[in-house]
Amino acid sequence: MKFDLTNLRGDIYGGLTAGVIALPLALAFGEASGAGPMAGVYGAIFVGFFAALFGGTGAQISGPTGPMIVVFAGVFASLSGDLSLIFATVILAGVLQILFGVMGFGQYIRLVPYPVISGFMSGIGCIIIALQAARLFGHEPEGGGTVPALMEIPTAVMDPNFAALGVGLLTLLIVFKWPAAWGKYLPGPLAALVIGTLVSLALSGVPILGNIPTGLPSFIMPSFEASTALIVIEAAFILALLGSIDSLLTSLVADNMTRTRHQSNKELVGQGVGNMVAGFFGGIPGAGATMRTVANIRTGGLTRISGMLHSLLLLAVVVALAPLASMIPHAVLAGILVKVGYDIIDVSYLKRAHQGPRWDLGLMVLVLGLTVFVDLIT
Repeated sequence: MKFDLTNLRGDIYGGLTAGVIALPLALAFGEASGAGPMAGVYGAIFVGFFAALFGGTGAQISGPTGPMIVVFAGVFASLSGDLSLIFATVILAGVLQILFGVMGFGQYIRLVPYPVISGFMSGIGCIIIALQAARLFGHEPEGGGTVPALMEIPTAVMDPNFAALGVGLLTLLIVFKWPAAWGKYLPGPLAALVIGTLVSLALSGVPILGNIPTGLPSFIMPSFEASTALIVIEAAFILALLGSIDSLLTSLVADNMTRTRHQSNKELVGQGVGNMVAGFFGGIPGAGATMRTVANIRTGGLTRISGMLHSLLLLAVVVALAPLASMIPHAVLAGILVKVGYDIIDVSYLKRAHQGPRWDLGLMVLVLGLTVFVDLIT
């Protein structure tokens, strides 16, 4: 396997920048998934490294993404926290992605109509915001899923933890208003993570992550049971399909920015290998991440070296700084995720939807409604 060293300086800078942006998001996604913040970081390390090494999009940065977390959190809840079954789902999803790539399905992903993708992504954005809304007020929703989270919001608004709410609002202000010029040196999500956590130290009663296991991940032996086989297979198929669509859409964005052409089937194999390895080590599943890929390209990253470096930076953080992560408040991660959810919602399409065919808008709204209130499969 050849490595292109002609852009080494740009790749180093791009990879380090992407790693800095990925850290707060990985912690937040891990916490939101139910598997814990470090599972998010392990997912970013393994998916990011192996998808870059074996994938077909040079500048792609992979790791946990909003859509994947929404599905994975549902799997985590439906299998009631049985790690060997849950991560068997992730491993199977990786195997399916490799099969998609080997069978040449990469070019068919683009046949999915835009209103369906738009409604799907917007629905996922709404779910992420709904799941985090109560946490901004210092409350924890009872039970998993969107509906319990929505039911908790009135209680949270009527009886807020003011310290947590203050920290949450400060986080929202930073992630939404952080100047782009400053973002080149310190990304908004990382600034929000550091500032929000430091402010919370001066306050009492802010719910924090608490004890986090440190060091390297342990090997998880997957298992299958006849009683849950249908849930595992169904969830693995959705994760594989969703991860493939998410990754190849990000590959198209990378192509537009770098004036290159990605290899879609090779990219699916790379994503599959990444998710398979992540599953064996308790990492949550991931896909090509648009925001991190764009940041990588803007700061000079062009080849697979940048994606691998982004993972190695996160690995160094895990080994050295995990004890500090225990002080991060839930409200700070909730604020960061609300911004992620807002960015996933297809606001530009909604603004101009009235100019296009009514059928397209109807289809988009139908998919959005099904995604939020029924489930992603439907």
